[in-house]
Amino acid sequence: MSANLLLIILLTFTQGSCAFHSNHWGEWNDSQLLPTIQKLMKGYNRYLRPNFNEGPVEIGMSLDIASIDAISEINMDYTATIFLRQRWRDARLMFPGNESVSVDGRLVSLLWIPDTFIPDSKRSFLHDVTVENRLIRIFSNGTVLYALRITATIACNMDLTKYPMDRQVCTLQLESWGYNLQDVVFYWTRGNDSVKGLNTLRLAQYSVESYYTSVSEAVYETGNYPKLVLHFALRRNVLFFILETYVPSILLVVLSWVSFWISQSSVPARTCIGVTTVLTMTTLMMGARTSLPNANCFIKAIDVYLGICFTFIFGALLEYACAHFYTMQHQTIEDLYRDLLRELSESNGNGSIPIVNSSQPNQSVEIGSTAEDSTEQSASSDTKNHTGTKEKAPNQGCGLSSVRDASRKAASVFIVENPHNIDRYARTVFPTAFLFVNILYWLYYLFL
Repeated sequence: MSANLLLIILLTFTQGSCAFHSNHWGEWNDSQLLPTIQKLMKGYNRYLRPNFNEGPVEIGMSLDIASIDAISEINMDYTATIFLRQRWRDARLMFPGNESVSVDGRLVSLLWIPDTFIPDSKRSFLHDVTVENRLIRIFSNGTVLYALRITATIACNMDLTKYPMDRQVCTLQLESWGYNLQDVVFYWTRGNDSVKGLNTLRLAQYSVESYYTSVSEAVYETGNYPKLVLHFALRRNVLFFILETYVPSILLVVLSWVSFWISQSSVPARTCIGVTTVLTMTTLMMGARTSLPNANCFIKAIDVYLGICFTFIFGALLEYACAHFYTMQHQTIEDLYRDLLRELSESNGNGSIPIVNSSQPNQSVEIGSTAEDSTEQSASSDTKNHTGTKEKAPNQGCGLSSVRDASRKAASVFIVENPHNIDRYARTVFPTAFLFVNILYWLYYLFL
């Protein structure tokens, strides 16, 4: 079996050598090639890698990041234009002298080149204006420099829990498609200095915080393959979101507090402020979500802040509803007192009527001194008359009176003596609570 395989390889070499000695190299002939290139191409087989059966080929790489055009949180990717340079040594291309030869990029079809690819690339293309942006330079010691200009859209997994105060770490990976570690070895030519352009890059929403390179290997079912990785951290510029989202939401919350200084009798004014701020805040929340994925599992920092602001605005509207309710209740009790006083003046001049219990528990309205005397007399007479009855049935009505007292105490909790105090307390409680929540929010998302 091994003998047959060796025979096939020898036949391939023989056919390749014959093809090259026939003075035709693919689409090229003698009249199109320089004499130096003609000599180099004699006996050259581009289908075999350098150092065949002599160890892996060492390929050094370097990058220039020309631009990062777009970073999309919706698709979780970024689009970058890069200059990829690869260097390796091919002993078959050695020639005398100390000079290098730069050849047309279209001659790449005559040479062996690495099968490097970007595994996380969604879309990519090689620039071809005015010609294909390729560079091939051959040095006298057989070193080959191969450079490309590529634009690729590359996936980047993002964590948006702290959006827009987030920090994203994206990668650019380079792997070999068909040659495993026994055939090809990748390395960065100058370590972290192999990457240029990130320090001077200017982005719309981000700034490049740091970057570094690493060498690893990709493990697949077909084997282990060389891999180079560029890691770069992007810090989002939060100033844009402060001016566009945070400041308007804060102003809306402050606007909702204006109703605390408006009279409770001005129902249209206070209702208009409350409803308008609620609707405006809803619109602001919907606009903030348009630039983000519609279906994700992230509870973002901006969502938390907008939810806090919406809660305070809606709470201001509920505050007026409660204040207005207790004001109307208080006015109803005052009207009842006024009616009783009018009936008193229309009745006997001495006003000898008993105490009238108000709707508020444990409170009574005392009308005139005569009413107090008559009440005391009637109470003492009733006590004397019913002493015998109470002695006969001492336990009657005990449970009913305890239930009545308990219900009165429970109802007294929800009774407000002066409804105007609700607005007075709200003027202090709402701003203080909002300031406290803001301090906790910014400390958590900026420093934790």
